Amino acid sequence: MNQIRILSAEDVRKALPMGEAIAGMKEAFGQLAAGEAELPLRARVAVPEQEGVALFMPAYMCGSGDLAVKIVAVFPRNVARGNPMIYASVLVLDEVSGRPLALLEGGALTAIRTGAGGGAGTDLLARPGAQILAILGSGVQARSGLEAVCTVREIREVRVFSPHRAHAEAFVAEMRELEVVPDNIFVVADPSTAVSNADIIYTATSSSTPTFHGRDLKPGAHVTGVGSFMPTMQEVDEETVQKSLVVVDERGAAWAEAGELIIARDKGLITAEHVYAELGEIVNGTKTGRTSAEQITFFKSVGIAVQDAVAGRIALRNAEKYDLGMVVPF
Repeated sequence: MNQIRILSAEDVRKALPMGEAIAGMKEAFGQLAAGEAELPLRARVAVPEQEGVALFMPAYMCGSGDLAVKIVAVFPRNVARGNPMIYASVLVLDEVSGRPLALLEGGALTAIRTGAGGGAGTDLLARPGAQILAILGSGVQARSGLEAVCTVREIREVRVFSPHRAHAEAFVAEMRELEVVPDNIFVVADPSTAVSNADIIYTATSSSTPTFHGRDLKPGAHVTGVGSFMPTMQEVDEETVQKSLVVVDERGAAWAEAGELIIARDKGLITAEHVYAELGEIVNGTKTGRTSAEQITFFKSVGIAVQDAVAGRIALRNAEKYDLGMVVPF
């Protein structure tokens, strides 16, 4: 009798520790850049009556054999109803037979793999001695992003800005409980205070307008943007895009969905050649990362299905190892 393992959000969090997730994201980006992945552009179905969208993202990793599909529903009106804005699930399949192996709660997996992807980009592009981190946002993506950056760098100071001060204060109180996060984490009153003299800026919002001014960036700063995923969304302004070494998760996905790049291009400020590399090219050594301590770098991630496939494999492996979740006939 066939069986399937079902993992709740809490199971996924136990099965997908950040350090393993970051290593997995480097592997995923590397396989993608090497042409070892089947990755269609995500399909989307709009639900205009609710201002919502459902996204369908399959991926097959030819190198490692990971096969999965994720379904994500993004419904902003849910927040006013007291429900999560995003619901997601990930189905992991056997690459030999196509048999379903596991169904994972996708919200936790997405948060961890997004943070881990941002952590991978930060690790490969930020200066080795970076110590001051600015976090713009206070939701689940900001949480995983903060953990990821503190995993790859010895962060001594964290400045948090959110338009909702109470959310930011709650975020700081919660994140202080993580061992990897420094005690010196605090809320600031405005984005300029957060960004000025920061070594790393991590944006994790659903904003349609820039969250900070590029003029506030110091030489050598690194920016990771993970929040925007539609052409109309723009967390990072045109000035930052123009003066940065720009690296993306995947060129096709970035030019279809990264508002920061699309808006700058449509205004005639950059061309397609302004994107220097995919992160996997840096992982594989076919492109170098930053070239000087003064260079500003920008890693833009819209999130791609190879991340889900690899994260799903890691989570399932650990779930089987530690007997997490529930196994049912299928």
